[in-house]
Amino acid sequence: MTNQIKPVIFILFVLLFGGSVGKSQTKAVYTKYVNPFVGTAPLTDPKILGYELPQGWRSWAGLTFPGSSLPNAMVQLSPITEYGSGAGYEYEDDTIYGFTHTNKGHWNLCNIPILPLSNPKGKFGSKFSHQKESASPGFYQVYLEDYQVNVKLTSTLRSGYHQYTYKDNNNRQILFDLAKANNRVNSWSIEQVGDHAVQGVQNVGEKIYFYAELNTAIAKLEQKEGEKREGFAILHLQNGHKGPVELKIGLSFVSMKNAKENLEKEIGNKTFGQIHHEAVQQWENLLSAIQVKGGTAKQKGMLYSCLYRSFLWPALRSDVNGEYTDAKRNVSKANFNYYTEPSLWDTYRNKDVLLGLITPEVTLDVIKSMKDVGDKTGFIPTFFHGDHGASSIAGAYLRGIDNFDIQGTYKILLRNANVDGGARPFIKEYIEKGYISDPDVKNPHVETKAKAGVSKTLEYAYDDYSLAQIAKKLGDSANYRILMARSKNYKNVFDTGTRFMRGRLENGEWIKPFNPEYPYYEYMYREANAWQVSFYAPHDMKGLIDLYGGSAGFESKLDSLFTLPWNPKYIARNVETMIGQYCQGNQPDHEAPFAYTFIGKPEKTQMVIDNILNNLYGIGNEGIALSGMDDAGEMSAWYVFSALGLYPFSASDPEYIVTAPLFDEVKWRTSNGKWITISKPNKGRGINKIKVDGQVNEGYFVPHSLFKDGGKVEVLTR
Repeated sequence: MTNQIKPVIFILFVLLFGGSVGKSQTKAVYTKYVNPFVGTAPLTDPKILGYELPQGWRSWAGLTFPGSSLPNAMVQLSPITEYGSGAGYEYEDDTIYGFTHTNKGHWNLCNIPILPLSNPKGKFGSKFSHQKESASPGFYQVYLEDYQVNVKLTSTLRSGYHQYTYKDNNNRQILFDLAKANNRVNSWSIEQVGDHAVQGVQNVGEKIYFYAELNTAIAKLEQKEGEKREGFAILHLQNGHKGPVELKIGLSFVSMKNAKENLEKEIGNKTFGQIHHEAVQQWENLLSAIQVKGGTAKQKGMLYSCLYRSFLWPALRSDVNGEYTDAKRNVSKANFNYYTEPSLWDTYRNKDVLLGLITPEVTLDVIKSMKDVGDKTGFIPTFFHGDHGASSIAGAYLRGIDNFDIQGTYKILLRNANVDGGARPFIKEYIEKGYISDPDVKNPHVETKAKAGVSKTLEYAYDDYSLAQIAKKLGDSANYRILMARSKNYKNVFDTGTRFMRGRLENGEWIKPFNPEYPYYEYMYREANAWQVSFYAPHDMKGLIDLYGGSAGFESKLDSLFTLPWNPKYIARNVETMIGQYCQGNQPDHEAPFAYTFIGKPEKTQMVIDNILNNLYGIGNEGIALSGMDDAGEMSAWYVFSALGLYPFSASDPEYIVTAPLFDEVKWRTSNGKWITISKPNKGRGINKIKVDGQVNEGYFVPHSLFKDGGKVEVLTR
C-alpha cells in the first residue's frame, strides 16, 4: 500500500466508525506527512539486499512498529502479529494477536498484550487487512475481522487508551494474554478491583505493573494459569452496555499503585478524542521544529516519518511521582525523568545528537539517568558494543547541555575507560598493547564469535577521543594527553600491506588467511567486513588519510568501497543493502559516504548520499521498507540529517558537515527559539561554495553556534 493511499483509507474509517479524531485532524500540519508503517515491511529484492534471502529468512528492513506513542514515552501501544519478531508487527502478516504496551524494535519488550474478543473459537487472534487499518502519530486503528471489532488506540506518556466498537454487544470479552511477550515471561498475575477495573503484573526479568479501568462493568474474570507461556486471563463484560467499550490502562515499572496514579494523572476523565488531540499536538510541536520548502511528496513524507521515528527511544521509565526502579532493582526517586539508556552502539552516531538539538531537556535527563546507573553499578551503561556513552555525553556537554554533575559523570566515564571487568571488555589488553587481538580460528564463518578486536579497537579509540574532549574542557591536562594518545590506537590495526583495518593475534601477527570481503558477526569485526570498518576514524581523518598514503590513495580506496561488487554468497544478517562493499543496512560504515569531503571531493560524497536518500528509503513492494534495521532511530536520523544538509560527522564535536539538502529551503527552529535557514537556490547537487550569514565559509563544516544564535546557511551548487 502506498503512502498516498493510506490517508484516504484513514479518513474513510473515521467516517465509517465515528471519529474521535475530528478536532486533532484539522490541525495536522506536519503529522499528516508521517507514515508510521515505514519500516514495517520486509525487503526481498536481491539486487538491493546483495544476496538471495535463504528460505525462511526475513530481512531486517526496519523492524519498526506502527502503533501509538508520544515522544520518548513509557507506553508504546501497538499491534503484535508475531511474538519474537523485532517490533512485534510484520506488515506481510494477516493476524493480530494482541495490542502490547511497550516497544523498541530490538526483539524485546512487547509487554501486556490485550485483545478484544467476540465469540472466540479456539486459538486467540484475528485476521485483519491493511485496507481496514490506519495509523498516524498518537493513533492506531484496525478492524478485527474474526471478532467484528473496530479498534482505536491512543496514548499518553505512561498510559494507553483503547476504544473497541463491537458489532455484537453481547458476550463481549477482553483477553489479557499475560503469559506472552517478546521476552520470556517468568510469572504474571491479575486481579479484579471493583466492578470496572483490574490490576496486575507481568514479570519478564523486570516487573511491569498495570492498572486498567473500563467504562462497562466486568461480569467475570476468568483465568487459566497454564504452563509458563500458556496461561491467560479473560474479562467477560456485562451485557446491556451500548456504545464503544473503552479501556484505559496505566503502566509502571515500580508498583500497581503507581500504575493507577499514572493513569489518573494523565488520562483521568478525559475522552479518547481529547487524549488523541493532545498526542497530535505534542507531535506537531516537535515536528514543526523542521520546516521545508520544495522537495517531492515522497521526500517530505520520508523526512517527517524519519523525524518521528527518531524520537521514540530512549523510553521513559519513571512515574508521575518521580519513582523508578534503578539499576540495582531498588525503588528510587529523583527530580528528573528517568529513561532507559539509549541504543548507544547505533544512536551515538547521529540520533543522540538530534535528540539534544530538538529536545535538550530529554537529553539532559537521559544523561542524569545514565549517571544514576553509574552511581549504582560503578560504570556508565553501554549498549551492545563500544563505550559510546562517552561520545553521547561529550557531544551533549560540548553543545551546551551542561546542567548536570559533569565532574561526577566524568569520573565514572574514566572508570569505563580504564577499569577491567567493567564497561569495556578487554580494556586491559587495549591499554597494554594499543589494540585488542583475536584468537587464531581455523575456518571462521559468519557467526564466529570472538573478541571483535578490530571493531573494539577502532571504537575505543574514538571513545577515548570523546572523553579527552571533556578532560580538556575540565582542565584535566594529564588525562587529556593520555586519552588523546590512546585515540590514535586505530592505527595499530591498520595493515599497510593490504591497506585494511585487519585483525591481529595476541603475538601481534596479522590474522591469516585474510579476506576483506567476508563479513563476521563477532570475529575481528562486529557485524561487518574489513571494507566497512576501514574508513572509521571520525576524530582523526587527516591521520587516517595519511595511512593510505595521502589523498590520492585514500580516494582510490574509497572509490573501491562503493564499486567493488558484493559477493552474493556472503550472507550475514544485518550486513545487507549494498552499494559495492558499502552497507547502508547496518551502522558501522554510515560515516563513510562523507569521507570524500576530507580530500576536497564533496561532489562524490553528494552522489553517494543522493543515491541512498532516493533509492534506499521507502522501498520494497509497498514503498515502506527501509534498507536495514532502524536501530531505535539511527537509520531514521541518518536520513533526517542528510536530507537537511547538516550531518554530525564526529558526534562528539560541536560541528556539522554541510551537504546539499534535498529541499530548496530548510527552516530549523533551535531549542532556544532561534531559526537556522538552510537554502539551496540552484538545482545542481554538487557544492560549489557555502555561505554563512552572507560570508563565504572556509571548508565544509559549520559550528554549533548556529544552533545557539540562529543564522543563514546558503549552499551554492553547480
